[in-house]
Amino acid sequence: MAVSAYAALWFAPFVLPICLYVAYTDLAYMKITNKAVLALGAVYALIGPFALPDVSVYLWGFAYFAIMLLAGIALNAAGAMGAGDAKFIAFAAPFIAPADAPLVISILAALLLAAVVTHRSVRATKLREIAPDWESWKQGKRFPMGLALGPTLALYLCLGALNGA
Repeated sequence: MAVSAYAALWFAPFVLPICLYVAYTDLAYMKITNKAVLALGAVYALIGPFALPDVSVYLWGFAYFAIMLLAGIALNAAGAMGAGDAKFIAFAAPFIAPADAPLVISILAALLLAAVVTHRSVRATKLREIAPDWESWKQGKRFPMGLALGPTLALYLCLGALNGA
């Protein structure tokens, strides 16, 4: 992995709770909140200089954010993804080493498949009564992508932290 264990260990304690919150709010309300994505941005802005001692690597993270935000805006305008999903992807981009993009896409693909199967299975059973008011149960074909996006970033940082062990 290209992400250093040092960087992943710095970021993980701050990012993991945000990722869990994103999965929960998307399940419960079908929204990835601005608070969550701005918190992710704040973590990068504030912790990044400590986690990424190479200033150029840190600054490139802001460029990755801008590139992914523009791509997300275009995909949202085309109806391919929700605005919250696009914002989360943009704010998550700085945490991912560019060389690890294929790995992150693989993690996302696996977690997306698992999330869709699990969500649709639970929605079709009495298990959904554990959280009967969740908006995601009522959405028909729409899917709470935060259920896969949040855990993807969390798992990536956890794997990165283990990379140095």
